[in-house]
Amino acid sequence: MTTPSTPAPDEIRGISIRQPYAACILAGAKTIENRPARWRTGWVLLHTSKTIDRPALRDPLVARTLRDHDLVTGAVVGVARIVDCHQDPEDTPPCTPWAHRDAWHLVLDDVQKLQLPVPARGQIVPWRPTNDLLDQVLQQLPHLRP
Repeated sequence: MTTPSTPAPDEIRGISIRQPYAACILAGAKTIENRPARWRTGWVLLHTSKTIDRPALRDPLVARTLRDHDLVTGAVVGVARIVDCHQDPEDTPPCTPWAHRDAWHLVLDDVQKLQLPVPARGQIVPWRPTNDLLDQVLQQLPHLRP
């Protein structure tokens, strides 16, 4: 983990991630998020969508990571910093076991779990959190407050 920089509120975006993948990110096992398009680097609120990918619970990578982890849905559960966004070159192995071949890989760092999830609505595309939502999240992470 690198030393986090203080984000400006208008630079923070939200990213919605289905469970159990969000829990795997918070646990520190999943260091990338797969997306169909490139994302910019910077801070993101980690939001869990309202649905759980039940078949993914049988994936060995997920199963060994999720011991004693709650699968909170419909809430901001943490923050992270996207430090890189790339695709793996053809004819090379994936950058991590979590990487999908044809996806953009958002490389996550400085992942921090909230002690209290903050209920919120999200979107699959980068979304801008309301000031109220951002205040509720940053109250739990005072070292990130601008």
